[in-house]
Amino acid sequence: MEKRYLKNENMLSREENMSLRGKKVIVVGCGGLGGHIIEQLARLGVGHITAIDGDVFDESNLNRQLLSNVENIGKSKALTAKEHIEKVNPDVEVNAIQVFLDESNAEDLIKGHDVICDALDNLSTRMLLQKYAEKLNIPMVYGAIAGWYGQVTTIFPGDNIIGSIYHGSNKGIEQELGNPSFTPALVASIEVSEVVKILTGKGQLLRNRFLMINLLDQEYEVFDL
Repeated sequence: MEKRYLKNENMLSREENMSLRGKKVIVVGCGGLGGHIIEQLARLGVGHITAIDGDVFDESNLNRQLLSNVENIGKSKALTAKEHIEKVNPDVEVNAIQVFLDESNAEDLIKGHDVICDALDNLSTRMLLQKYAEKLNIPMVYGAIAGWYGQVTTIFPGDNIIGSIYHGSNKGIEQELGNPSFTPALVASIEVSEVVKILTGKGQLLRNRFLMINLLDQEYEVFDL
């Protein structure tokens, strides 16, 4: 095991660490959640990351998006993720795709991955992601953020959780309360921990369980779904 991954070894076995090199994770969204997710996956040594986002950075992203800075305003979020990870861990292959996920491309983009990571900010695309996760038999880790609050759950094919979370609403929680710098970092970290557990078969997942985070009052609750 190369020195880069030595600090992983007390939580993951040598074999588990090595197994991550052959895994493929798709991160849909390279903004507030996605930037943190991509960086953490790469530092852990997940060998293949697909980074999808059709958007470019603007000034309003600077308050929270890890990959944004004053020099890359107007630049592709997906391409920036790839360039960043080449400096963080050049052993990781990042496939940067500068598109928005939609009905016409979702299946082709998602197929072939071991885990899907939701780093979106809208409900309609999130529902589409769950639809094709189901069709392609791929587990999906959901995360959402709004102001002081966050949510995480892990969805396996057949679970169909997102509809029950939103109870017929047509928008995600992100649209209501804005987003500071710290909530995306926390929720992204929990999402990555779920991805690693899926990939290694360790621990208890948030499958059929829903983590609600309230940082204003420092309350963390897990509900059965």
